[in-house]
Amino acid sequence: MNLRTQSQLPWTISAALLTLRLAAGAVFVYHGWGKVFGEHGVDGFAGFLASLGVPLPAVSAWLAALTELLGGLALLAGVGVRLASVPLAFNMLVAILTVHRSGFDVAQGGMEFALVMLASSIALALTGAGQFSLEHLLRKSPAPVLAR
Repeated sequence: MNLRTQSQLPWTISAALLTLRLAAGAVFVYHGWGKVFGEHGVDGFAGFLASLGVPLPAVSAWLAALTELLGGLALLAGVGVRLASVPLAFNMLVAILTVHRSGFDVAQGGMEFALVMLASSIALALTGAGQFSLEHLLRKSPAPVLAR
């Protein structure tokens, strides 16, 4: 979807994309912030990943935490949404395969929450930010005229 096609979307679709971006972005920022600045920090998260047998747990912990935090901020701002959504989707796929393997029910360690975040990330990677985004406004602005 390019600028031209995004400009032609019904406002309801762009409103839906805005809602999805803000909700998913807030969730990703919340969880990324907790991994980086929470009580146990990245070291605690790395220890948890090590207990699951995840390779390079410290590197994996930093990658997951920063992907969630920075990717979530990109979704909230509406800038680089497609680019940010791809690693967010990958992050959720890895979470499903490593952390949330205990069935479907999230209360029992299942994947339902991560699956919704994976689907949200894929949807945003496929559609982009929509009209109600900073990304759309920046692309719509005319290029500055350079003085000679």
